[in-house]
Amino acid sequence: MLSALSARLSQRLVVPVVCVSVTFIAIVDGAITTVALPSIARQFRLTTAALDGVVVVYPVCLAMTIPASAWLVERFGGKRVLLTALGGFLGSSLLCGAATGLGQLVAYRAAQGVSAGVLFPASTALLFGTFSSAEQIRMSRYMIIPQQIAPAAAPVLGGLMVDHLSWRWVFYVNLPVGLPAVLFGALFLAGGRGRRPGPFDRPGLLLSAGALGSGMFGLCEGPNRGWSSPAVVSSLGLGAVLLAATVAVELRRAHPLLRLRLFSDRLFRDTNLINLVGLVPIMGTLYLTPLFLQQAQGRTALESGLTTFPEAFGVLLTVQVTGALYARVGPRVIVGSGLAAVTAVLLLLATCTADTGLWTVRAYMFLFGAAIGCFFVPTTVASLATIDRTDLPQATMLNTVVRQTGGALAPAAVTTVLVLGTPQAAAASPPLPAYQHAYVALAAIAAATAAFAFTMQDRPARSAARTTPDTDTVARVPRPGRRRARVDS
Repeated sequence: MLSALSARLSQRLVVPVVCVSVTFIAIVDGAITTVALPSIARQFRLTTAALDGVVVVYPVCLAMTIPASAWLVERFGGKRVLLTALGGFLGSSLLCGAATGLGQLVAYRAAQGVSAGVLFPASTALLFGTFSSAEQIRMSRYMIIPQQIAPAAAPVLGGLMVDHLSWRWVFYVNLPVGLPAVLFGALFLAGGRGRRPGPFDRPGLLLSAGALGSGMFGLCEGPNRGWSSPAVVSSLGLGAVLLAATVAVELRRAHPLLRLRLFSDRLFRDTNLINLVGLVPIMGTLYLTPLFLQQAQGRTALESGLTTFPEAFGVLLTVQVTGALYARVGPRVIVGSGLAAVTAVLLLLATCTADTGLWTVRAYMFLFGAAIGCFFVPTTVASLATIDRTDLPQATMLNTVVRQTGGALAPAAVTTVLVLGTPQAAAASPPLPAYQHAYVALAAIAAATAAFAFTMQDRPARSAARTTPDTDTVARVPRPGRRRARVDS
């Protein structure tokens, strides 16, 4: 009976269910951990600053693991890699909750980061390998829901668990969602066996992992330790050297771990550049606004959360419209217009003062969400429009590297502007003009990215979005090669 049910379930249903669960768990975990830090510090009799390793080790290990994800998916298949990574993530979450000291907690958070570094690209590759470009647009309109609800709900959920249960439950909470997802995926996901992608590129892994890990450490610690501190300067310098070495080595290898030649595809290159730079004003605003509300206006954490929350509603509204217009208008106009709107909203936020009402800020955040709703789905779908299906694991892995880097650059950029705008005597409390200047700086980045987005050649993306497959075997049907797509562009 179970096998008959498995045969009847379409992968267009099974894959999104598993991927939504994975996305929700990963985003909640990233947003909920910081809520528990004061409670963890009290239990272990440490200062909150001493727990910096618990926060930093996760993105560092995640970045170091990402380069191996594409080879693993190609070699062992998306199902096996995804479920193994999810199992590792849940197991390390359980261990985090059971940790008896800071050393154990940091080690288990590192294991979480290692699992997440494989989990994100494997999930994306499985999702985009199952659907055509036309279907990806429709599916993304629903996939965006957990991506917006999770970070908004996580602080509230974390606060309730820390106050009424224990800080350990911010890690245990992953299990009730994750274990059913593992069981469901094991039973119903199609069991692709992968293929032989070539020998494992150990030099590529060592160089790229070192580059990404060092760079991520420097970006995460720069705002805390200062950009001139020896540890930050050394890590950023080492990351730059290792990155250059990675590029030089990988371009010469017959079977590279990082297929950097994919960036020769103009659409793939342009959309990733837009993602890298465009995420700075987007994620920077989501980082800056709570600081402005709580520090410049003296609001409570609850007031801050309720004021930034309308951003999620704006995204959910706009993404439905962009999904319907994508094939007709194309990602160039949608993304460019969205970033132009982001610029305008940031300039509005720059006019806020200590006396600006919460409902005014909420209105601005709703408009901001409506603007960034034009960004996420079109850039992701367009980046894969001209990529052969055999290259999807590599392409999604590179996309993940770009997004993680852009996300790390955002708070670093905001903090740098705030520090530069703060007199040394008032370093602990940036003045109001510092926040306003930060919004203006983010607006300038958004405007420059919008101008570049309007130059994007998106004809192949529009053509791919109009193509609808006739069967449920789209994941096994190769797309036309990139050569024709480049001619069309």
